[in-house]
Amino acid sequence: MGQILAIDYGKARCGIAATDDMQIIASGLDTVPTQILTEFLKKYFSENKVDEVVIGLPVDLKGNISEVETDILKFIDIFKNEFPTVKVNRFDERFTSKMASFFISQSGKSKKQRQEKGLIDKVSATIILQNFLEQRTR
Repeated sequence: MGQILAIDYGKARCGIAATDDMQIIASGLDTVPTQILTEFLKKYFSENKVDEVVIGLPVDLKGNISEVETDILKFIDIFKNEFPTVKVNRFDERFTSKMASFFISQSGKSKKQRQEKGLIDKVSATIILQNFLEQRTR
């Protein structure tokens, strides 16, 4: 069994989280500039067995899809061409940034660390992945 990777896709950077090989626990992995995301994934996949990816679905409170979805769909096309054997899942990422900010504020990090957007993206990807795992076990 391989890992499941989550991507909190953004125009500037992407938060990345991964499961353990048993696909039980989600952990924050990294924050990657969006322009090098594919290169990062090539290297990561060459070193780790990844069965699936979960890419956040940017939906607002009214159920409308965010404008970044156009970029995400382009990325998914590129991803499927580069990694045709890796299953792609989408998962509603509503509230993940707010939840990430809250969890970070409760963690005892300094104000400067709490405001680091890369940390929020990585924690958001972790929340997306953990929620995806929990939904699969229901």
